[in-house]
Amino acid sequence: MPDPADIRPDDWVDRLLPRPAQPYARLMRLDRPIGTWLLLFPCWWGLALASLAPDRRLLIMMALFGLGALVMRGAGCTWNDITDRNFDAQVARTRTRPIPSGQVKVWQAFVFLGFELLAGLAILLAIAYVGGPPFNWFVVWVGAASLVLVCIYPLMKRVTYWPQIFLGLAFNYGALLGWAALNASLDLTQWPGGWPSALLYLAGIFWTLGYDTIYAHQDKEDDALVGIKSTALKLGANTRPFLFGFYALACALIFWSGKLMGLAQVFWVFLALGALQLAWQAARIDLDDPADCLAKFKSNRLFGWLVLTGLLGGAMLDGWL
Repeated sequence: MPDPADIRPDDWVDRLLPRPAQPYARLMRLDRPIGTWLLLFPCWWGLALASLAPDRRLLIMMALFGLGALVMRGAGCTWNDITDRNFDAQVARTRTRPIPSGQVKVWQAFVFLGFELLAGLAILLAIAYVGGPPFNWFVVWVGAASLVLVCIYPLMKRVTYWPQIFLGLAFNYGALLGWAALNASLDLTQWPGGWPSALLYLAGIFWTLGYDTIYAHQDKEDDALVGIKSTALKLGANTRPFLFGFYALACALIFWSGKLMGLAQVFWVFLALGALQLAWQAARIDLDDPADCLAKFKSNRLFGWLVLTGLLGGAMLDGWL
């Protein structure tokens, strides 16, 4: 029987990093980058949607957001592991993580979290500087507000069967942040100024509802035993039609946001390809096979690239035609 633990021995962390650094790299999930990609894509989508065409400032912003996603995903995982340490010790997939296994003490995790948040603040200030002149204080405050969502998400699985909504609120906040980084505002009261970013944010939330429900099906038996709630347990055998619904809403809202920005038709081509990718997930997923759930979950990186390519291509061609 395969080992259900989500930490694999003898990977690049074990081979390349000094032993004292290894548990902290795993605390940040550096050995599993898919979460960083899923956090980063909404940031890049928001930047692409706000940009008339790729330019030097956009490329610098994309690099800074990439670094920020790596750091803040690590901070979110550290906080999640601190709050969930007792649950993680009872779940086969998570019991070997650094805190429940005793490799990192709770106070050490808090200190490490502080360093991650300071690094995240430094990156956010750099984004505000590039977004100027003048210095973009608005994006700093928008970014700081996201910490509220990061803090409450791990607690939601104790009180609601829909914690994936709160994960979606946190993980897709970058759609708003990316827009604010280039515009220094959200303009949510104006049409169509701020609505595209809000629609993109809402689309990301439905996307997360789909892919994280798939992810949660890996742990549904253990979660039921230890008292953790999830959409996988709530929807159960009825999950598949909900996946189609979540993904359809995500694509419709992305379509709407692109339409408001007047993107060229190449955007619709890549969005259609992305919709097919999501439909393939929902149609082919084996919800009782943890390995297949993980594979389908990871495949969302392709969807992220397809939407990003469509947004950038649509902006470029719209500026040329």
